[in-house]
Amino acid sequence: MQESKPVVLSVDDDPDVRLFLKTVLEDAGFESVEAASAEEALKLYKQADPDALIVDLMMEEVDAGTRLVKELKLLGNKAPIYMLSSVGDGLNLEADYRELGLSGIFQKPISAERLVSVLKARMRD
Repeated sequence: MQESKPVVLSVDDDPDVRLFLKTVLEDAGFESVEAASAEEALKLYKQADPDALIVDLMMEEVDAGTRLVKELKLLGNKAPIYMLSSVGDGLNLEADYRELGLSGIFQKPISAERLVSVLKARMRD
């Protein structure tokens, strides 16, 4: 019997970012599911039952990422959610990301090594 791969749902409106995440995640042994919008992500979330999520802060609307996180919380999400943002360090200082329901924040551009190490460490917990 083949062991199933952990599923990571990546949500970003930039196709280049989604391709980067898909490539890095699949090379590291994860199954990658991608969404281009918060709306699409909600549909995929219910189908994919992801083990972790990476959500862009600013997509089609400025607060789309944070609204998606709130929606996921209402759905009873237990998977870790990481925000992907070009304002990552500033956001860490200005807001307690745990209050938003996040497990952490990745600042763009994120290195493949950091992404994989954080996700693998979290999957072991």
